[in-house]
Amino acid sequence: MISSRISKLSSVLNSSDLDAIALNAGPSLVYLTGLHFHLSERPIIVLFTAGNEPVIVLPELEMLKVSALPYAIKSFPYGENPGDWAGIFRKAVNSLNLDGKRIGVEPRQMRLLEFRQLESGAPKAKFPDASQVVSSLRMRKDAEEIGSMHKAVKAAQSALEATIPLIKIGMTENELASELVVHLLQCGSQSEMPFAPIVSGGPNSANPHATPTDRKIQQGDLLVVDWGAAVDGYISDLTRTLAVGEVEAEYRKIHQIVLEANAAGRAAGKPGAPCASVDIAARTVIDKSGYGKYFTHRTGHGIGMEGHEEPYMRGDNMQLLEPGMAYTVEPGIYLPERNGVRIEDNLVVTENATDCLSDMPRELRVVG
Repeated sequence: MISSRISKLSSVLNSSDLDAIALNAGPSLVYLTGLHFHLSERPIIVLFTAGNEPVIVLPELEMLKVSALPYAIKSFPYGENPGDWAGIFRKAVNSLNLDGKRIGVEPRQMRLLEFRQLESGAPKAKFPDASQVVSSLRMRKDAEEIGSMHKAVKAAQSALEATIPLIKIGMTENELASELVVHLLQCGSQSEMPFAPIVSGGPNSANPHATPTDRKIQQGDLLVVDWGAAVDGYISDLTRTLAVGEVEAEYRKIHQIVLEANAAGRAAGKPGAPCASVDIAARTVIDKSGYGKYFTHRTGHGIGMEGHEEPYMRGDNMQLLEPGMAYTVEPGIYLPERNGVRIEDNLVVTENATDCLSDMPRELRVVG
């Protein structure tokens, strides 16, 4: 599989204006090499060019990771003295004759630490954005990748179902988030989860990206839970909104509106449809209800090895949905200083339809 992905990247490079791509530790590097490294004070770079084996610069202590790979890779290891690193990076870059060439990087991932080493090794090179080249490979998931994502959805749903009976008035958001993390691990998630769960009640739920606090869950709260699991390096990203006891009529109303917007967004995502159609369908429901100004973000984003990746479900994104693309549909209504609602599902495009990987009930469930 890895050799096939490297071969595909080589083909893409041949048809691009790039001479090479440089990746540091992160999802794209895992995708193309199967190599897992933590970002640390020791820089690691892999250089990919068309028709050549990849070149890796890495600490000597990491050499065991590349010693038995099922594909060819040329290694340039360095020791603990930072003063020697620039020379090793220069040798690696020169082995591919890249000085003065166009070496693509991922701006969201490439750190200044690695970038400076590349610059010193290839002072005449240019470093354009290669995000589109890499995402063109990662965006279309194969059956194995989709299978892992489905497992991640199942693990996440099982974890929340196991956590819901523990919700009690008076427990804090942090306490509930901690219980959810425990159940995510017990239900099969890897320890490195896609993100820390969001558990937000009452006024905090009106903040789409709230962080759990020591605020106690109260009667009448809407409780937004945004959580996910990771299986085989692939993630799920779900949201459900719960009612703590009886809630005001308006809160039930906005939940119903978001529920309908979620359904409309899910229905709009078909093979060949623009990503914009998903956002427009969900947003139209909320706009017509009179709550449009309280829906403050795009309707969704791509998912896979990362929680946020291409394609993005924005009203101006005319990129067409293709088989293998996976994404979220997550409309919301957020009433400042009062309560908020979001309902999020994970979908994948097939040859003839769009399948929803998540099936946990979306209706307003009373807890506490």
